[in-house]
Amino acid sequence: MDRVNVHQAMSLSIEPPSPPTRESCFIVGQDGSGRWIAVETHGLAGGIFRSCKDAIQYATGETRRRPDAVVLSAERVEFRP
Repeated sequence: MDRVNVHQAMSLSIEPPSPPTRESCFIVGQDGSGRWIAVETHGLAGGIFRSCKDAIQYATGETRRRPDAVVLSAERVEFRP
């Protein structure tokens, strides 16, 4: 076990934890015209894609492949740039 003298221990700084960040989540579905849409839930990103696979790949990449970060919707999805 290492020993730490009192002066070293007192000079250690303790930083408060950083505030939680809003992590991106995406909804993927089709718009009224049948186009595939991926929309970030906070309205910060999104796009129109040729296929469901392309929309999911985009959303998955944007969310760093986090589990439950991409949801496939059975309802109509609208993209508002």
